[in-house]
Amino acid sequence: MEQIEEILARVGDLAWGPPMLALLLLTHVFLTLRLRFIQKYIGQAIRLSFSRKREGTGEISHFGALATALAATVGTGNIVGVATAVAAGGPGAVLWMWLTGVFGIATKYSEAVLAVKFRVVKENGSIAGGPMYVLERGLRCRWLGILFALFTSITALGIGNMIQANAISTLAANTFELKPWITGIILTTLTAVVILGGIKSIARVCESLVPFMVLAYVIGCLVLIGMGIDTLPQTLSLIVTSAFSGQAAVGGFMGATLKQTIRYGVARGLFSNESGLGSAPIVAAAAQSKNPVRQALVSATGTFWDTVVVCALTGIVLVNSGEWMKGAGGDVLTKTAFSDWPVIGPLILTVGLFTFVFSTILGWSYYGEKAVEYLFGGQAIKPYRYLWVAAVMGGSVAQMKVLWDIADICNALMAFPNLISLIFLSPIVVAETKKYLWSGELEKEE
Repeated sequence: MEQIEEILARVGDLAWGPPMLALLLLTHVFLTLRLRFIQKYIGQAIRLSFSRKREGTGEISHFGALATALAATVGTGNIVGVATAVAAGGPGAVLWMWLTGVFGIATKYSEAVLAVKFRVVKENGSIAGGPMYVLERGLRCRWLGILFALFTSITALGIGNMIQANAISTLAANTFELKPWITGIILTTLTAVVILGGIKSIARVCESLVPFMVLAYVIGCLVLIGMGIDTLPQTLSLIVTSAFSGQAAVGGFMGATLKQTIRYGVARGLFSNESGLGSAPIVAAAAQSKNPVRQALVSATGTFWDTVVVCALTGIVLVNSGEWMKGAGGDVLTKTAFSDWPVIGPLILTVGLFTFVFSTILGWSYYGEKAVEYLFGGQAIKPYRYLWVAAVMGGSVAQMKVLWDIADICNALMAFPNLISLIFLSPIVVAETKKYLWSGELEKEE
């Protein structure tokens, strides 16, 4: 097992080496510039996101699509993932995560424009879309679409399922001494009840769960930050300065090079908000929308809430606690930092992580099954759902170091073909944006 972990770690370092980091960050910046800083429309996008009325072709509302996408993105990446980045890359990793989110808004917007533009309506009336269809119908590269779908179906079982289930079972065991198999049974049962009903069932649950879980967690983080307000200025200064210099060894922390700081910040940022990964556009394609731009703006708010707000708050809480200097791992670092607020802190962490995990498992189940549908047809959906439910139980009792490494590798394998399509099809994104947003047509529709 140690040899396997060493090999996977090396492959992960290669997959997330300078070429991939450069491709991801440059794509974010490139699309930001081509779209004239689309981030400035985030206020309008937030207003649109709360629309639940039926408009245009699709299976679920704007809000339903956003809630499902947020359900998939707001998960362990926002808590354990941030802690892992800080533990391995130092405080500066928080800033790189945040910057990945800010510039990633343009990428998430572009992904959704193309997903809605090239989506298809199946014979049974269901909607199918996402990077695999963009690669096939837009870029005329079906083989890349097949590769993307293959990586997605496998990745979903890892980062969208087993890692999520293990995070909550580990926390429940450490906090409440609850056996992992008991947590696994509870999660497995709840998952089966929801996902067997398909996207409409998933969206209904996510619409109710996501706003509550995000608001409760944000309030908890703000209280913890308020409790450590005296050290907050130094914490913010440390996050910024170490982002561009790495972090020397302090206390039990072994130190991190600038390369490690950037690598873990960007990789965990992508793991959390999925901008450039190509997963969220799969559900964006199912939204009822008059035109691609309306849903794209709504989708872009997912990255804003996930990384610019939630991940940033988590990172500040972790660094401000000072626990990272003791050399603790991601899960231990998270637990000890939230324990600064006795009783209430661990409770917020546990409830927050449980709801984050459960919602992520629901959202990613849809991504995985649409990828399987693309590869093998509609008859493969039901078997994949049963496999998905079984994987929840497996993840609850498994060892996670190997799965985290595999998740990092698969993220890169998914991201590469998606980023290529975004770059080559960016003129279409610009044309759609000019037609509906820059012309003022979108405001007339409202």
